[in-house]
Amino acid sequence: MPSKNLVKFYLPNSIYHIYNRGVEKRIIFDDDQDYNVFLSYIKEYLSPQGVTLRYRGLQGKYHGEITLLAFCLMPNHLHLLIKQCDKNSIKKFTQSLFTRYSMYFNKKHKRIGGLFQSTYKATNVIDTEHLLYISKYIHRNPSEITKNLTKVYSSYSDYLGLINTNWLNKQIVLDEFNKSTYMKRNKINDYKYFVEEYKKDMPEYEFEQQ
Repeated sequence: MPSKNLVKFYLPNSIYHIYNRGVEKRIIFDDDQDYNVFLSYIKEYLSPQGVTLRYRGLQGKYHGEITLLAFCLMPNHLHLLIKQCDKNSIKKFTQSLFTRYSMYFNKKHKRIGGLFQSTYKATNVIDTEHLLYISKYIHRNPSEITKNLTKVYSSYSDYLGLINTNWLNKQIVLDEFNKSTYMKRNKINDYKYFVEEYKKDMPEYEFEQQ
């Protein structure tokens, strides 16, 4: 992402693109178990009390504080699109999530030291079109390794209505997509077309490859 958009402070009731990668660009998800453990931690944190989970020690810890709008997990990096309620919610959520996953990964793979390159990077979503292009960028991230964007660990299948993940809120982005004057002006009526086929990116939203 452009350095001009890097977060210097956090605001309540705002949306942020969170991204991080492995130290020295190393692998952070080595197999299906790693991906599923990471997602199980998010599910545990964001699921309300009363929902039956396999692990419930921290169930609902960030329910009501954090809303996950989109995500994509790649072998050596990850993207999260998050709306926070309190100005400190993202800091608390990501610190707990990344620390917990690093401890799991190091124990499983018999390694020591930091897993991620840094704490994480974040950009504040500044308007509706920015939100839509961030979601597109996240869901297109695996396009260099696969043509089928639904066969990866991301929220894209939810956005296409193929599955329904109850700890993910896709509707905030899709509602803005349906209301967007930019989409109407460019005759973009389908989110799948927008992500997979519409090639023109708005110049102010350039993205740095992870």
